[in-house]
Amino acid sequence: MSDRPVINIVATRCQPADVEKFNRWYNEVHIPMLLKFKKLQGVARYQVIGNASRAPEYIAIYRFASSKDFEEFGSSPELAEAIKEMQETWGQKIELTSRVQYELIREWNR
Repeated sequence: MSDRPVINIVATRCQPADVEKFNRWYNEVHIPMLLKFKKLQGVARYQVIGNASRAPEYIAIYRFASSKDFEEFGSSPELAEAIKEMQETWGQKIELTSRVQYELIREWNR
């Protein structure tokens, strides 16, 4: 297990009619629930731009200090509660298109 930083990228889609509601829920409910897990360092959300029909519409990037922290997140009560709430709120109305983790190799900053 590495002590290098890890990002977890989650890609989602929702129905066009649900975009406003989905973004409000994700920003105001889902992310705050996940941030209760103290080892989650931060979250950034992005929306695809341009004509990228094969790409997921939204991604969220979750940052962790280490793979150990990410693994702990995976079995945390905070994640379990957020998943339960998401299923109750959305059911099958949103699609999780992918979920992948990356470990930092090197970082450059200005």
